[in-house]
Amino acid sequence: MGFKCGIVGLPNVGKSTLFNALTKTAAAQAANYPFCTIEPNTGEVAVPDPRMRRLADIAKSKEIIPTRISFVDIAGLVRGASKGEGLGNQFLANIREVDAVVHVLRCFEDEDITHVEGRIHPVEDADTIETELMLADLESLERRADQTRKRATGKDKESMAQLPIMEASLKLLQEGKPVRTLLSRLDADELRILQSLNLLTSHPVLYVCNVAESDAATGNEHTRAVEKMAQEQGAETVIISAAIESEVAQLPEEEAHEFLAALGLEEAGLDRLIRAGYKLLDLITYFTVGPKETRAWTIPRGTKAPQAAGVIHSDFERGFIRANTIAYDDYIAYGGENGAKEAGKARDEGKEYVVQDGDVIHFRFNT
Repeated sequence: MGFKCGIVGLPNVGKSTLFNALTKTAAAQAANYPFCTIEPNTGEVAVPDPRMRRLADIAKSKEIIPTRISFVDIAGLVRGASKGEGLGNQFLANIREVDAVVHVLRCFEDEDITHVEGRIHPVEDADTIETELMLADLESLERRADQTRKRATGKDKESMAQLPIMEASLKLLQEGKPVRTLLSRLDADELRILQSLNLLTSHPVLYVCNVAESDAATGNEHTRAVEKMAQEQGAETVIISAAIESEVAQLPEEEAHEFLAALGLEEAGLDRLIRAGYKLLDLITYFTVGPKETRAWTIPRGTKAPQAAGVIHSDFERGFIRANTIAYDDYIAYGGENGAKEAGKARDEGKEYVVQDGDVIHFRFNT
């Protein structure tokens, strides 16, 4: 099961530099001019999880396979993008395909790197991008809503289910609010309908404040303004220096830790970004553990055992019998599967079991 975070922002805010460091590749060209990214670049990154090493040590696993998230570097948007300015609507379509938006904001001063608006004001930058996405959603939804209303009047069941979600979304957009503010008010069926509408502003957002090296540990006045804005929206922020992350990406692990420590940083900002993306999508991890490998599997919070098994293979879901389950803490405390069983901490769970973060599971199924 793949999850995608789209990296967006104005040109020259450090998106491609961040993406390159994130994926430890030079797949995206990072250059000091707008639209240096012409096609969206995609890279998969491992979600850092220290629990895996402990599990693998106990099980004497030969291999550790972490769970992964995809990041898509999307070309810089500009004011008027919804009307075709800059590279226009072709990149808005790329945003529709992601599960969450990572919005990179420039929070550093540098006369050598131009800003398309001629000033450094990350909150206004965020507003510029948000406005373009809302305008694109409004235009798209207004076109579709008329047809849906007609079909709903004719008692078309699908249209009757869609129309209230469309109307609520339109109302928000007309008030200048993103559709994601609707998410907390919807039930599971309504959420599926909203997702099917493919609206740009329905995705959850994480703001990344790209700062100079000297501000990486403490932030600055720009990051504090972004944090205030994010707090008002119920969004999250991460402070990162893309320049530092680019250097860290090229260093061996031990040297990277020393380099970060010298800058007063406990860990790479990218690790925090990846975890924040994982949290933003409300994902959890369960593990399969054995001598061959310790492996992490990504699922949305609230997933039941058969659907969690289906992430491994569709046959596991179709033929699901039960899930032999041990909580992570119990697996560690009792020294692995045998110890947990002897202590009565291993249990058989059925089709209604909701998988918990950190569960160590062995699925039983019919072929």
